[in-house]
Amino acid sequence: MMINYYFFTQIAAEDTPYTSAQTFEELNISENLLRGIYSEMKFERPSKIQGITLPMILSPPYHHLIAQAHNGSGKTTCFVLGMLSRVDPNLKAPQAICICPTRELAIQNEEVLLKMGKYTGITSTCAISEFGKQTSSRRGPVVDQIIIGTPGTIKRWITSKILNLRHIKILVFDEADHMLAQDGFQDDSTRIIRYIVKDNGGCQVLFFSATFDDTVKNFTVKIAPKANQVFVKKEELSLDVIKQYRVKCPREADKVAVLKDRIFPAAEKLGQSIIFVRTRASASNLHRRLDEDGYKCTSIQGGLSNEERDRVIREFRCGQTRILIATDVLARGFDQAQVTLVVNYDLPIKNSFPNDPDYELYLHRIGRSGRFGRKGAAFNFLVTGTDEDNMNKISSYFNREIPEVPWDDDDAFEKVLKEAGLA
Repeated sequence: MMINYYFFTQIAAEDTPYTSAQTFEELNISENLLRGIYSEMKFERPSKIQGITLPMILSPPYHHLIAQAHNGSGKTTCFVLGMLSRVDPNLKAPQAICICPTRELAIQNEEVLLKMGKYTGITSTCAISEFGKQTSSRRGPVVDQIIIGTPGTIKRWITSKILNLRHIKILVFDEADHMLAQDGFQDDSTRIIRYIVKDNGGCQVLFFSATFDDTVKNFTVKIAPKANQVFVKKEELSLDVIKQYRVKCPREADKVAVLKDRIFPAAEKLGQSIIFVRTRASASNLHRRLDEDGYKCTSIQGGLSNEERDRVIREFRCGQTRILIATDVLARGFDQAQVTLVVNYDLPIKNSFPNDPDYELYLHRIGRSGRFGRKGAAFNFLVTGTDEDNMNKISSYFNREIPEVPWDDDDAFEKVLKEAGLA
């Protein structure tokens, strides 16, 4: 059975009839969980993706689910609420696992879970690399009911026998396209699935992401052949609430001038900004140059220690810093409502030949602004002919016109920000 629902294409496993939920009460979840949804999360009703997928997650016989939805549409609530609902609060043993590509996303998801599940008595732990490189052998068996973490740490906990899989009811892959990509975490992810199936064949598996390319989609369907599926056409993925622009700079050095003379003055009035670069070295160099010129900003990239990464995120979340330079370690899932501006200082490019644009990563990057329907803008810096070709490919792929803003025109920047509803 295939039906269209708003911008979603829904495929129900084995013609299973599901009714979209209009209220959280329709989901038959506990009063304690409803209290967390309303009083802590401040939700009023399910979003579109929540209304579609939550009945699929919570209804027997608990089919697997492959779900795609726009950035900022409420996917995290879908699987967090799913885990909290499926867990038995009286059984003090691991019952749900959520696997994320980065420590930042794992920490963020646990914070959502703790807030939503505040009145349930359900416990959780975050399986990420600890400060000082604590080894698995130094901690005792995991007794918390929900585990959220990165694939490497979770795999170590399983193989070291401190994470018992016997009672696992639900396994979630957040940013699933990256978790199952060959150049991502496919090996660790499939191995964890095999471990759980070996110990517990009845586990429900949920795959959530804003993007699924055809290769990953086919692979996911292969490992979860009877899954419910919810997908979005790629032409509809580039969010209307995020206005996208291209800025052609004569030289590489002029990118910095545009930041200092055009972007930063606007950013000071608008909220917070994230500047995406391609490499760790670029992040460090741009941070140093801006810092030397007196601009207060921070940067995050995979080469920083865990302590430094956590500090940078903490300062940005509390508003202590307004401008964050980042590699793609922060492109996926990072949620900060105050981010209204994204700058692609370097366009995202695939590492494999022929080095085409990374369309999925582009969508994840610009999706750091415009969260939950808020307005946002994204500026794409171009210098070379290759940059322009790649920008044209991105525009064509999403069937979305991306107009040019003259790099040296103050009024033009002010005008487009007004058009985006940000000035």
